[in-house]
Amino acid sequence: MTRPVIGMCTALEQARWSVWEQPAMLLARNYVDAVQRAGALVLMLPPDTHLVEDPDQVLDLIDGLVLTGGADIDPAFYGQQAHAETVGTVSERDAFEIALVRAAIERDLPVLGICRGMQLINVARGGTLLQHLPEHFGHGEHRRAIGSFDGADHDVRLLEGTLAARAAGECKHATKSHHHQGIDRLGEGLVVSGRSTLDELPEAIEWEGGPSDRRFVLGVQWHPEADAASSVIGALVQAAMAEPAGHVQARESAS
Repeated sequence: MTRPVIGMCTALEQARWSVWEQPAMLLARNYVDAVQRAGALVLMLPPDTHLVEDPDQVLDLIDGLVLTGGADIDPAFYGQQAHAETVGTVSERDAFEIALVRAAIERDLPVLGICRGMQLINVARGGTLLQHLPEHFGHGEHRRAIGSFDGADHDVRLLEGTLAARAAGECKHATKSHHHQGIDRLGEGLVVSGRSTLDELPEAIEWEGGPSDRRFVLGVQWHPEADAASSVIGALVQAAMAEPAGHVQARESAS
């Protein structure tokens, strides 16, 4: 059987490999491994200014979209000035991914946002972010060790019957987190379906109408790709396998 194609957005960062140090479009291997384990093929999607105006050109090629983690989103995209702790923003990536996710939701393409990706779904729908959680909650438990998931586990409470709970396979879910920002004002059409047991911070959002309106629109603040036992990415792949016939025809025509 032909595997579904999952588009995964890449970071745009300065990177070093072999004898080189250059700007690079990159994606951590654990994202790719998780999608391949779930039975799908990965298509890496680097920022592309042409696709900001015409995202359908690439959406025709994929069956599902994953917005990965990475740099803070430029607060200009949600009408705020940058906090002192909001650093390393990449506006080129932000504009590209906002265009992609808006068009993907419009055409009912399955979408999963991971960490930054959840925040980006919210911003794309007109929501805002808390730019530095420690000043709001008085602790740094959401990002305990910078650059590592060691000791990063904490529980989230997912609402029964939601897409988040079905994707995770349970309502109390152990997660691996690495973030210092989070949801503030919720974007249009979204609902909170999970919260941290640490402080009630929203840690899962999804489409308000559920699968009766959109098949799969889910954002999780944690990193399921860092947990080989997680079923969240597999749930996205399963949704992508159930693509509408019209999308199959569009992709075949594009090829």
